[in-house]
Amino acid sequence: MAAVSITDRAAKRIKEILAAENRDGQGLRLKVVGGGCSGLQYKVDFDMEKAGDRIFEKEGARVLVDMKSLLYLTGTELDYKEGLMESGFVFQNPNVKRACGCGASFTV
Repeated sequence: MAAVSITDRAAKRIKEILAAENRDGQGLRLKVVGGGCSGLQYKVDFDMEKAGDRIFEKEGARVLVDMKSLLYLTGTELDYKEGLMESGFVFQNPNVKRACGCGASFTV
């Protein structure tokens, strides 16, 4: 099992965004940073691979994770949800012990 798994919907959306923004050779960088009301939050951006990154790939979509963030993300499933009120990447992270009320930050 990969440390970070990617659903079909997430892989499709990553590839769509990269193509629309002409970001050849880049991947989705998934990072855990300090902040939010519970102490940690996810940061998502598109970036080039850096030394020390772990690369997780599905159907040509790449997710880049630095080693520090990987400590908090092991076992996480990256999905993409589309809804009437909001759309975006969703994280099913088994390491989260508690999330804040707004769902933007968490503790492990």
